[in-house]
Amino acid sequence: MKLWSGRFEDDTDKLVEEFNASIGFDYKLYKYDIEGSIAHAKMLAKCDIITETDKNKIIAGLEEILSEIEEGEFEFSVELEDIHMNIEHKLTEKIGSVGGKLHTARSRNDQVALDIRLYLRDQIKQVQGLLQQLQDVLLSLGEEHIDIIMPGYTHLQRAQPIRLAHHLVAYQQKLKRDYERLEDCYQRVNVLPLGSGALAGTKFDIDREFVAQELEFNSVSQNSLDAVSERDFVIEFLSAASTIMMHLSRFSEELILWSSSEFDFIEISDAFCTGSSIMPQKKNPDIPELIRGKTGRVYGHLMQLLTTMKGLPLAYNKDMQEDKEGLFDTVDTLKKTLELMARMLNNTEFKKDNMKESTERGFVNATDVADYLVDNGIPFREAHEIVGKAVLYCDKHNKKLAELSLNKWQEFSDVFSSDIYDAITIENCVDARDTIGGPAKKEVLKVIQEEKELVTSEASSEIWGDC
Repeated sequence: MKLWSGRFEDDTDKLVEEFNASIGFDYKLYKYDIEGSIAHAKMLAKCDIITETDKNKIIAGLEEILSEIEEGEFEFSVELEDIHMNIEHKLTEKIGSVGGKLHTARSRNDQVALDIRLYLRDQIKQVQGLLQQLQDVLLSLGEEHIDIIMPGYTHLQRAQPIRLAHHLVAYQQKLKRDYERLEDCYQRVNVLPLGSGALAGTKFDIDREFVAQELEFNSVSQNSLDAVSERDFVIEFLSAASTIMMHLSRFSEELILWSSSEFDFIEISDAFCTGSSIMPQKKNPDIPELIRGKTGRVYGHLMQLLTTMKGLPLAYNKDMQEDKEGLFDTVDTLKKTLELMARMLNNTEFKKDNMKESTERGFVNATDVADYLVDNGIPFREAHEIVGKAVLYCDKHNKKLAELSLNKWQEFSDVFSSDIYDAITIENCVDARDTIGGPAKKEVLKVIQEEKELVTSEASSEIWGDC
């Protein structure tokens, strides 16, 4: 018998039962559902709504159910629709009618809102931990390879020389902001909805602050309609997750390019690649490609929930059952992606000589020639034109800028003297850019050290608990 069957005369159509049920995916909330129910039972007893004896029976029964689920002994039923009714039904089987008292002063509407917040709060901490791990990998690789110089690109064309470490730290900075976005999102997740009932609260004299304290929520929702009808905190998380995946996808695209024979900047370990069923020579960068592909999957979950929520009147509507599958899949995808990216980067060889050799082509020191002219009193726009003509000459005659004779330099401008050769060596071009945030060795090392200390400090903060 269904827990809501009193109003109904006809049996539920079997296909409707399957279509209506969410137990196939919301079983993942079992731990959070039980955690919330235990806190609710304690509050009911504290407020003399149930007896201490009833409370103890309920909690003992819930703890037994938790053990059964974790040991694989619990049988979930589609007929019971969702995780809440499955657990409550089993609780009543175990302890009798006392189990029915647990649902006093609450609804499945505020119960599921609580479960999702507890789940998401936990998952945000785990994702933040993985973000820190990946940041640490990037910073360590930057420190280890501080002397590798490579071309920086715009429009996928060689632009100016930089250090590989500078490139790696660029992604670390993106992940740092991703971490901060989740930190901000966490504050809006960490609000207790329980006590809002179906939509209009409850007449029972409950203590919501007590429940918030038991479950370590920072605050209590201030409007019962809003508390049960909103999933903007899930949308916010999915948006932050999409941004993280976008950053990982961009990096994956570069790793794919760098591993190609056309670039040959890196060698990804065989453990993170696969071969071809027909071409024996192939070594395919499947993990970066999958990360790039799974980004669209996460974007899709964000768009799905935005679309689901856009036309719903207050308060709860069954459409909102569609808030979970995409969320669960996003969390699983994001966590696996972050962990794989960290492992893969730790097993990637960066080819110093190939990267450096690539800076010798493409006139990546042309801007430094222009800067040289500016240092000698030439307006930048005039200097730009002079260097453009020098590049055009070199391009036509298959020369590098450093291979021009002094006489040839002086044909473009009499400002040039023999010190031009020292000014445009690749190492000097990089290390001359020592302003804050620049690619000079001392500046990059300073940033790496500062960021490593920050990541370590965040990892040891109280928010992490056992995560």
